[in-house]
Amino acid sequence: MKWQGRRQSTNIQDRRRMGGRGGAIGGVGGLGVLAIVVIGWFLGVDVSPLLDGGQQVPTGQSRELTAAEQQEGEFVAVTLADTEDVWDTVLPEQAGIQYRPPQLVLFSGGTQSDCGGASAVTGPFYCPLDGMIYLDTQFFTVMDRQLGAGGDFAAAYVVAHEVAHAVQDQLGILDQTMRLRQRSSEADANRISVMTELQADCFSGIFARYAQDALGTLEAGDIREALNAARQIGDDTLQRNAGQRVQPHTFTHGTSEQRQRWFDTGFQTADMGQCNTFEARSL
Repeated sequence: MKWQGRRQSTNIQDRRRMGGRGGAIGGVGGLGVLAIVVIGWFLGVDVSPLLDGGQQVPTGQSRELTAAEQQEGEFVAVTLADTEDVWDTVLPEQAGIQYRPPQLVLFSGGTQSDCGGASAVTGPFYCPLDGMIYLDTQFFTVMDRQLGAGGDFAAAYVVAHEVAHAVQDQLGILDQTMRLRQRSSEADANRISVMTELQADCFSGIFARYAQDALGTLEAGDIREALNAARQIGDDTLQRNAGQRVQPHTFTHGTSEQRQRWFDTGFQTADMGQCNTFEARSL
């Protein structure tokens, strides 16, 4: 992905200087904690027994960013700018509405959102209550070293997926799905969650297509990196890698095959209408 020296979004709140990562209280620490909680986030399971009481807490002390953190922040800002350029075009053309770029909060260890505390346990997420994306860039390290999903466009896929949730919010989709989930059984609520996440993967594919054709920023192997990331964070793959029995009724994000296929659908068609997972004959 060609990102160095390009426009950076101004819709970034960098809170990483507000406190360090702190230490682990009990249990495992560092990447060990992150590897466990990332799996918990994508599976939608309680990982506290695995952590044995361990959690990361910010120190609350001001600090300087490392060179690696500075580069990660620049990368995210460029990627976010690309999503702005893409959806500024796509939403008016295909949905007839103007795009409202979300702000993205970079944090280290933990911070607060209107949806509650953001930490390593939550993973990257979009909060519809404040319209902001929350991301600890250490997640990219977990993807690379623990989940086997390295590469700059794998990281860009993560950002694009959360931006896609902001797009869903602006289309009124998130509000509808949240209302449906509130009055559904657990199994039905999980299925609605899967459809929501797969549509976000499809929208991420649309972003990738426009990044290739309109922005000219993709390089050889970038789409392969994104598809590999989609595969590695499929619910079934995460359950197997965690030593668990695959339980489809617990899926909240979709299988590896589904996540790859819906991303590819968006990439191949560049058509939001083809991303309607809620009316698809099969996921």
